[in-house]
Amino acid sequence: MDVITVYLDLEPVPFNKGFYSVDMTFFFDVCLDIFCAPNPGSVVVSGVSVFNKKVILYGSEGNVKMFNSDNSPTEQDTSCGKILPKASVQVARPIGLSARLCDAPPSCECGCRIPECICKRYGGCFETSRCRSVFVTIGLFTIVQIVRNVQMLIPAYDFCVPEKECVTSSDNPCEMFSHIEFPTDEFFPPRVGDLGCGCDKPHHS
Repeated sequence: MDVITVYLDLEPVPFNKGFYSVDMTFFFDVCLDIFCAPNPGSVVVSGVSVFNKKVILYGSEGNVKMFNSDNSPTEQDTSCGKILPKASVQVARPIGLSARLCDAPPSCECGCRIPECICKRYGGCFETSRCRSVFVTIGLFTIVQIVRNVQMLIPAYDFCVPEKECVTSSDNPCEMFSHIEFPTDEFFPPRVGDLGCGCDKPHHS
């Protein structure tokens, strides 16, 4: 089981300035072992599962227009619309929890049209006039973000040329190395409860 792609649609929330609704459509590649009597073995069947999710996040407001050199004169938008933020979603590998075969009602229709690019991966369009469907339960961890370009004021300093030569206290490289603190966090990243913990760190060996 894996995520094929995710379609995102971003729209401002009416009467709630600075908030945006993010509509996400997940397309999952699902592989099932189908057992058909009287065959003793199973047959691997691949299909697509679709899931829709909507979240509302704060993305602030932008009252300026942005023009850049990447857009040709025919592609530049001359409307008076505001600059919208960008929505992104990070998806961990999904976990298959359960699957069951159910009798689908005769009027059952797919709630979302599967894009042509996904259909090509499975050899063509999917058959919608079916009498049975497989309903799968998928566990999914996601992080949804709204990103907006902002201007930040950072102090800048002129470059300087060193006037003194670096003087070491010893010519012995091993002695210099012994004064370097052991990088424990490089080998063992801190856990949530260990952040800011003043635990002892191992010595050099």
